[in-house]
Amino acid sequence: MKKYIIGRILFVIPIMLILSFFTFSLTYLSPSDPVTLKYERMGAVPDREQLEKVKEEMGLNDPFLVQYARWLGRVLQGDLGESYYYSTSVWYQISRRIPNTLLLTAATLVLTVLFAVPLGVLCASRQNKWVDYLFRFISFFGVSMPSFWVGMLLMILFGVRLKWLPIMGSGDLKHLILPAVTLAFWMTSIYIRRVRGSMLEEMNKDYLTGSRALGYKRSRIIWTQILPNSLLSVITMFGMSIGALLGGATIVETIFEWQGVGKMAVEAISIKDYPVIQGYVLWMAFIYVIVNLLVDLSYQILDPRIRLGGDGK
Repeated sequence: MKKYIIGRILFVIPIMLILSFFTFSLTYLSPSDPVTLKYERMGAVPDREQLEKVKEEMGLNDPFLVQYARWLGRVLQGDLGESYYYSTSVWYQISRRIPNTLLLTAATLVLTVLFAVPLGVLCASRQNKWVDYLFRFISFFGVSMPSFWVGMLLMILFGVRLKWLPIMGSGDLKHLILPAVTLAFWMTSIYIRRVRGSMLEEMNKDYLTGSRALGYKRSRIIWTQILPNSLLSVITMFGMSIGALLGGATIVETIFEWQGVGKMAVEAISIKDYPVIQGYVLWMAFIYVIVNLLVDLSYQILDPRIRLGGDGK
């Protein structure tokens, strides 16, 4: 087990290096440079000679690999650079948005689990009954609807018509409800179908014959044997969902003016704040790699067959 964990962690290092290389390359190839952008925002029009002098001082005329090595060295020390627009560190811009993203992620996941798992179990246990057809239709409808449209409907209903909840902002927990419900509605629709499919597949396996022969109640078999085993196949998909949410649900954060990292990325792209964009891409890459690592480790813990098989090699 220890060898497996160390191996997976070591595997993460080259992945992050490759991602950092491509991230810096795309920014390097961008048509703008920090010096020109800085003067444009100041409203100044420097001559070409002055621009070249400042670029030389900043090392922007150095070869690509030299610039990448210098940038990577700073990143490894926790320095993601300075925002062109805000003139503050990129890490400061990201860190002040992370709490909002974590809060939105946690609320969305709680709502998703509370609704998706029981409804998925209900659909599987009542296969091809009216309840199954009803929630399968609702889940199909939920998956098909774009998140921004669902969010706008919720804003009109609960914010404009009923005036129960604030439409935009991230001031308190009331502002959290609409964006969390918007994301949870889409995710719940996906996971109802996923849990249902996994459980139906598990129900046809031979090991359940012994439990039925021992006279266990159907509900006990479903909740103590079928559900835990079927959820193993859902973990990977769930991990990817967590990664996407932690990376910032860009569209939902934007329409609700929720000040998370996804909203920050949209703003950075619109104003060509390349250091912030670089920081956001690295954050996304780090989140996905770490989540994948945790998912792999969870397989080792939750499934004895994988754990024993890995140790036996």
